[in-house]
Parts: sequence; structure tokens; C-alpha cells
Amino acid sequence: MKPSNIGGQALIEGIMMRHEDQYAVAVRKPDQEIEIKTEPYKSIVPGRAAQKIPLVRGVISFIDSMVVGVSTLMYSASFYEEDEEELQKKAGRTEAENEKAEKKEQALMYGVFAFSMVLAIAIFMLLPYYLSTILGKVITNHWALSLAEALLRVAIFLGYLALVSNMKDIRRTFMYHGAEHKCINCVEHGMPLTVENVMKSSRFHKRCGTSFLFIVVIISAVLLMFIQTDSRILRVVYRLLLIPVIAGISYELLRFAGRHDNPVVNFLSKPGLCLQRLTTREPEPSMAEVAIAAVEAVFDWKTYLKENFGYDAEAGS
Repeated sequence: MKPSNIGGQALIEGIMMRHEDQYAVAVRKPDQEIEIKTEPYKSIVPGRAAQKIPLVRGVISFIDSMVVGVSTLMYSASFYEEDEEELQKKAGRTEAENEKAEKKEQALMYGVFAFSMVLAIAIFMLLPYYLSTILGKVITNHWALSLAEALLRVAIFLGYLALVSNMKDIRRTFMYHGAEHKCINCVEHGMPLTVENVMKSSRFHKRCGTSFLFIVVIISAVLLMFIQTDSRILRVVYRLLLIPVIAGISYELLRFAGRHDNPVVNFLSKPGLCLQRLTTREPEPSMAEVAIAAVEAVFDWKTYLKENFGYDAEAGS
């Protein structure tokens, strides 16, 4: 396997693929045509200096990914959220009125996203702590209580993944997630980017966001075990302040795993890969076509195969 530095995200009936300073969104529209949009990838921090600093680059990358992720998700949803009644309303409005309505919808989506982030922090960071304080009535040892909090955090995380993976609409998105992984694995294992090759590739990948979230859970459990203070308020504050540190460390570990292919790294990556059994599903060939379209919009896989594997796609050998 040779890293290609392609990253992606499953969307609503679509996939976003990013390579270097560009990202592309491919969406299967209701009429079954594939709509492709390519945009420059702009970081919240201009220049490349900060993106080369370990830990700091992880925080920047996390925020950048969230911003692009939300905007591309909204774009993919726009093809499916408009029913006939809404289309009639839009037809009866002026262009300025439609633009104003779209801005309101966009603001609402970002508001929902912000609320979701706050809710996620409350559920995965603060809820395990407050549940562990209940156990503090019977557990007096600091290390044992910290371990209990860590186990609660892992249990909540796994329970959440198991719950959402059984939701019908989410399952289809997870199929696109599988198509995204298969497409990247196809390229990184030196195979021409065809639907047949993509479908027989693995749906599990070490650089997946699921693996990142699992590493976040583990790193947070380890770091929080060393926080010792009698003040409950300070314990909450420390947990919030450590979020960027946890994200930075997790990014570095995931980055290292994605760039190395050896028995030790592969063994340590197994828990995250196992979790992908919940967050990915085997895709349909039509989904593989969408993934291929997104990759080809930002990545020259033929040149990549020739330079890294000696395979000439034009000659077929």
C-alpha cells in the first residue's frame, strides 16, 4: 500500500474527496445523473507554516474538516430537500428573495451544527464524568474512578455507533462511506480505478474518521486520568480545555498510522478498523461510480499508479 493523501467524506447520496488544495463533491441526483463540483480547499489559517507544527496542525485540520464537511453536506442535501411545494414557492419569488431564503436556511444549518457540537461535547466528554461522580460514592480511589469514567466514555461511544448504524437513512450514508474507502484503497493498492476494482477492494481504511474518534476516546481517557483536583468545576474546565490537545494528539497518531504499513501499526489500528464495521456498509456499484467521479475530479490516479506501481493505465499493463 502507498499513501495517496486522498481524504473523503460520505454525504447524502454523494461523496466528497479531497486531495491537497482541492476538494470535489459528487452527488447522485434524483434523476440519477452525477453532479460534480470542485472547489479550492481553504484553511481557516492562511499559509502552510502553522500546518507543519505537530499537534497544532491537528487542531487546524479538525476544524477545517468540520467546516468543509458541513458545507458539502448541505450542498448534497440541497438536491433532495426541495419537494414540489417548495419548488413552487421558489418559482413565485424573485431572485433576491430566493437568495435571502437560502441564506436563512444556511444559517439555520450552521446553527444546528453548532448545537450538535455542543451536544456531542456534553454527551461524550461531560456525561461520563457526571456518571462517574455517582460511582464516587462507592469508589474512593482516584485511579479506579478515572478508569470507570474511561470505560463509561467508551461504552457511550460504542452504544451511539451501534444505535445510529441501525437507522435506515444512516445505513445508506454508511454505504457511501464504504464506497469512499473502497475507492481510496483501490488506488493505494495499485489497481486501476474501475467500478469492478473498487467493489472488490476493502471498505476499511486506517485514516478513517471513525478511527480518529476512537483514538480521541482513548487519548481522552488516558489524559483525564492524570487530572487530580477536588474542585468539580475545575474538573469540567480541564476537560473542555483538553479537547484541542486531545484532537492534536489523535491527529498525529492517525497520520502516523496512515503513512506506515507494518505489523505493529496494523495491530494498533485494528480497534479502529473493527469499529468501521458499524460505520461502513458494502456499497452498490452505482455508489462506486460516484466515488470514482469525486476522485477523478481532484486526483490524477493514472500518473500516481505509473509513478508508484509502474502501471501504465493507458497501455493496460
